[in-house]
Amino acid sequence: MTIYKSISSLVRPIGRSTLDLFQIIGKIFIYILETLNHLVRPPFYWREFLSSIFNIGYLSLPVVGLTALFTGAALALQIYSGGARFNAESVVPSIVAIGMVRELGPVLGGLMVAGRVSASIAAEIGTMKVTEQIDALTTLSTNPMKYLTVPRVLAATLSLPVLVAIGDTIGIMGGYIVSVNRLGFNSATYLNNTVSFLESSDIISGLVKASVFGFIVALMGCYHGMNSDRGAQGVGKATTNAVVSASVLILTTNYLLTELFF
Repeated sequence: MTIYKSISSLVRPIGRSTLDLFQIIGKIFIYILETLNHLVRPPFYWREFLSSIFNIGYLSLPVVGLTALFTGAALALQIYSGGARFNAESVVPSIVAIGMVRELGPVLGGLMVAGRVSASIAAEIGTMKVTEQIDALTTLSTNPMKYLTVPRVLAATLSLPVLVAIGDTIGIMGGYIVSVNRLGFNSATYLNNTVSFLESSDIISGLVKASVFGFIVALMGCYHGMNSDRGAQGVGKATTNAVVSASVLILTTNYLLTELFF
């Protein structure tokens, strides 16, 4: 009996954690289905949608742009340093362009927007729940999912590909500036190699990733905000969970989409 109790005490927490994990996954999946269901059914709140486009897209541009600029510049230095060992310095333009468009642009853009937008959405909706504003919406015959979740999810899904496209351009420009001014590349040759090695599939895959990441970012913010506990501590926990879950899902989904495309 003593051995049985010892084994049981070790196994029970693992089983409880596993069941809790599957319960959370089920709740998130149901939340996704409800969001998609409300997305295709009227009414649609255009003012909330346009406000979300401004807050998620336009206000995130400086963060994404600066991240892409210095990432592209550092990537050019690293590739040149590695390529010099094999006398392959000429691959810098093509690898910088492909790396930014396929991977670094969408992933870093998604993570930066997750840190800014998921936290903001979770804090905003969590505060509304604590102050009973969501209950007030229901009293006024306004569906909280339609008013709070759908506009933000749609805005993030549409905004992030635009942000990533701009970020990719800025990142390639960062690599160009460093390569031409620090590494001695010819300007025309660098631009020609960048354009000739990029394919439409590279660009499309990056933009599709960005759209999926935008959906994840807003969805996690809304989900954790809607399910936050009462009080300031509950809102803080929801904000942290939103950023962490969005970041983990972005990295996981990035691998799955990379397997699918390439």
